[in-house]
Amino acid sequence: MLVPGMMAPDFNLPSTKGDIKLSDYRGKWVVLFFYPLDFSGVCSTEIPEFNKRLNEFKALNAEVLGANTDSVYSHNAWIKELGGIDFPLISDYNKTMARDYEILLDDAGIALRAAFIIDPDGKIRYTVIHEPAIGRNVNEVLRVLAALQSGEACPVNWEPGTATL
Repeated sequence: MLVPGMMAPDFNLPSTKGDIKLSDYRGKWVVLFFYPLDFSGVCSTEIPEFNKRLNEFKALNAEVLGANTDSVYSHNAWIKELGGIDFPLISDYNKTMARDYEILLDDAGIALRAAFIIDPDGKIRYTVIHEPAIGRNVNEVLRVLAALQSGEACPVNWEPGTATL
């Protein structure tokens, strides 16, 4: 099981923005999220929300990368239907990345809904895994990213701009 403090598995895979290699993002925070399928109901709400909030992630020196086991062709067709996405959607068509991140549903051949926050040194600092039918809260991903970057202990329900411990 991948847990905070472990090095994030590197990958080199095709995406909607060309080949993506995790190690090329050293020096930046990375929000890597997996979703089950293109053209699905929950994902159709979640991917546009990450895109809508992309500038907030960038303000925190973070890059957003989405991934699933569909092809780049499927990703591009879905992006067109969604009206555009400004971050890469990675194709893990051979399922190696989902296996490496330990979130592959082998029987279905799809990834669980998971998110990893990876620090500038390539270490996993946060992970959350949902069952496929439950969407993430993008506010919470942003809140945890800001908390990690604070370098401080953050109390329950901490929000950026409030006191740390």
